[in-house]
This record gives sequence, C-alpha cells and structure tokens, in this order.
Amino acid sequence: MKVLLAEDEPILARAIRNGLERAGLTVDVVHDGQAAVALLQSQEYEAVVLDRDLPRLSGDEVCTYIIAHHSSVGVLMLTASATLADRVAGLQIGADDYLTKPFEFPELVARLRALQRRTGRRTPPELCFGELRLNPFAHQAFRADVPLTLSPKEFRILEQLLRAEGGVLSAETLLQRAWDEHADPFTNSPRVVISTLRRKLGKPWPIETVPGVGYRVVRT
Repeated sequence: MKVLLAEDEPILARAIRNGLERAGLTVDVVHDGQAAVALLQSQEYEAVVLDRDLPRLSGDEVCTYIIAHHSSVGVLMLTASATLADRVAGLQIGADDYLTKPFEFPELVARLRALQRRTGRRTPPELCFGELRLNPFAHQAFRADVPLTLSPKEFRILEQLLRAEGGVLSAETLLQRAWDEHADPFTNSPRVVISTLRRKLGKPWPIETVPGVGYRVVRT
C-alpha cells in the first residue's frame, strides 16, 4: 500500500513514516499542502494521511482537491482537536476517516488498511493466488502454508503482483507503487528484487517474466 503523509511537524512525520514502513507500507512525506497536491499530480497513492492544519494549503483544501481529482484515494484526517464539531466538519468535506492526536499507532495502521478495503482499490484482508497467500495487515506471506521471510521491498512487490491477480505489471508500475518518490526511474531495482523474491519463493517459479512487458504471478 502506497501512502502520502502530509504532516507539518517534522519529528512527528518522521515517526509516523518509520512506523508505517515497519508495517510494510510505502510512504512519501510532505510538510505543506501545496507539496501534497504536487505529489498527488505526479505519483499514485492509495491513501493520504492528512494533517488538517497544514501551511500553504490547509488540509481541508487538499482534501477538497483529492475528492475532485483523485476520488479513489482514501483520506484519513489527523487533527489535534478532539471536538465533535471538528470531526464532523472533516468528514463533511469528504475525508473517509478521522483520527485525533495523540493516537495509538496500531490504530492508524488498522484504519489505513480499512480505507484500502473501502476505497476504489478494494483489497480483501488476505490475498491468495495459487499456492501464494499474503496478509498485508499482519505482514505475513506463505507459499503452500509455509511462512516466507521477505524483506519490506520483496513483500511490497509480492503484494502488488497478487493484487493484480495474474495481470502483468511493468517494472515502471512496480517502481511507482513499491518505492518512494526518490526512486531513480532508470534503476533496475524491481528486476533485482524480483530475482531475490523468486529464490525465496522457490521452484516452480510462481512469478513469470513477460518479455518486454513486465511480471505476473502464475498458478503452480
């Protein structure tokens, strides 16, 4: 799951990013509303964690932009205000969910996973294809019920391929969805990660290369 975090407090933003990445999510961070809109125009995201009190453009304005131009992207608002009026106002402008600071981190992860299931890119709690099974929330993956030990990048790549359900994903698409905004567009990192992932999954290879196109999972 690729998430945009818009939070103007650098220390809090860094803590949230580190925690989400440990939970297996790919996270880009911005500290103001204009930067959030700029990234939404150039990157694909499944959810935005949006502080309501952002500089340059407020969280409300960014949320309005998302609803108008990226309606399949889930919006989780963060605010220091616990009043009912503020919670209602955030939901009325189009946010899908609302979390008051301070919050318990497992709740943030659970709410983001719930958003992923509810929004345009609905994902079942567990992804299954052939012998492969992956639980994004628990961050567990199996082949034929044997647990797999995967790096964060390998886990994200496998998640994207399983979500495609046998459809072909290009290296560029995998780079867009499983790496952050700073990834070199000319890197061969997806190919390298696919290679190590295949070795961990074992033979017969459940990931197939479609020459000149990309990769897909196959039933074995």
